[in-house]
Amino acid sequence: MTTKTTKGAVSLPLDSILDGDCIEVMRALPEASVDLIFADPPYNLQLKGDLHRPDNSKVDAVDDHWDQFDSLGVYDKFTREWLSVARRLLKPNGAIWVIGSYHNVFRLGAELQNQGFWILNDVVWRKSNPMPNFRGKRFTNAHETLIWASKEEASKYTFNYEALKALNEGIQMRSDWVLPICTGHERLKDAKGEKAHPTQKPEALLHRVLLGTTNPGDVVLDPFFGTGTTGAVAKMLGRHFIGIEREKAYRDVAERRLAKIRKFDKSALDVTQSKRAEPRVPFGQLVERGMLRPGETLVSPTGKAAKVRADGTLVADGITGSIHQVGAALENAPSCNGWTYWHIRRDGKPVSIDVFRQQIRSEM
Repeated sequence: MTTKTTKGAVSLPLDSILDGDCIEVMRALPEASVDLIFADPPYNLQLKGDLHRPDNSKVDAVDDHWDQFDSLGVYDKFTREWLSVARRLLKPNGAIWVIGSYHNVFRLGAELQNQGFWILNDVVWRKSNPMPNFRGKRFTNAHETLIWASKEEASKYTFNYEALKALNEGIQMRSDWVLPICTGHERLKDAKGEKAHPTQKPEALLHRVLLGTTNPGDVVLDPFFGTGTTGAVAKMLGRHFIGIEREKAYRDVAERRLAKIRKFDKSALDVTQSKRAEPRVPFGQLVERGMLRPGETLVSPTGKAAKVRADGTLVADGITGSIHQVGAALENAPSCNGWTYWHIRRDGKPVSIDVFRQQIRSEM
């Protein structure tokens, strides 16, 4: 376990599993200390009686005591309390993910809004291998819903758009994710060879969440830690985690699991960055630093030409303005990316002015 001292000399128990009721434990943690929360709270399935397959074998359903609530009112009170203390822990630009089924996700969404969270997306996790509906009286329940919300409407939350796009073979990541449930080697077993936890989430799901909405070194809190999927993926991706779990059996499984996890090499933790996240370089800096000289001519792919001025503007055919404004005017277009539009001839060959911008960025 590592610790981090926060403002007010309160230490943050990084990379550890805390024993106890999640509400009480979160109350004891320092305010505004967490970058992201991933919460997989009890579903409140309200099961009545056992569920059997057609061959009369019993289905290992979620009927554990931690999923038992006396009424919807009791469940709502629980939801209200844990979300309230969780919100206190988030940094101003922090965010939260909650996941649920049709039994509870609508109640979670309403309470998120009641408490001032700003919903950014709902994501449908479509299970490629769902459990069948054995009774044949309803549709097969083949998905769960995740809600992603920032702490405030104005929060500058993390979203690694380009990294998720790269993960999806260059296509913009959609809000419907097709991933399998835990099976085979990923499904953790107890000493009896049975499922260690009935609702263990696949690492692929957490990989996508953490890759897309956190950065290396961020602190991720999971108040319903279970067998530690959030912690395992956080550790692999170079994020810190704090898990809260009151069930000793789950903590024991999670501790053994985490001890076997190796963090990826530092070079492997870097992800494709959004161009918006790169440092801004004014075109005038190229002129100030002598990379381009006043009076030099820039050319476009369509044969248009413009002269560089001392103040970092261009002039062409009586039009004066920025590299973007002049390019758009010459092409009679609503907008233009001047960095990719304009080139300068060097050694007889056209060179994009963006090469000089990237050189300056590399020195920042």
